[in-house]
Amino acid sequence: MIIYNVTVKIDNDIHDDWMDWMRSIHIPEVMATSKFIDHQLAKVLVDDEDGMTYSIQYKCQSMSHLEDYYKEHAPELQRQHTERYKDKFVAFRTLLEVL
Repeated sequence: MIIYNVTVKIDNDIHDDWMDWMRSIHIPEVMATSKFIDHQLAKVLVDDEDGMTYSIQYKCQSMSHLEDYYKEHAPELQRQHTERYKDKFVAFRTLLEVL
């Protein structure tokens, strides 16, 4: 199993809007691609005055499912996030393999 982890630090002034959008729109759209079998949203426990950090973990059966997601869906979904939140976030992605 592969975990596609997206870590996002979001500015405090738009945090509530971001959280609502992630839960009601973005994560459901990612899951609707049928490339992932499960997901998890977790708060990263760090002290930071200017924002909050979250880890969104999407689980898929294989690298081929993830590669399909990258080709078919990721560019548009990432564009929507960037367009909506512009300079109010930083994000990075990591891949993990469950052993």
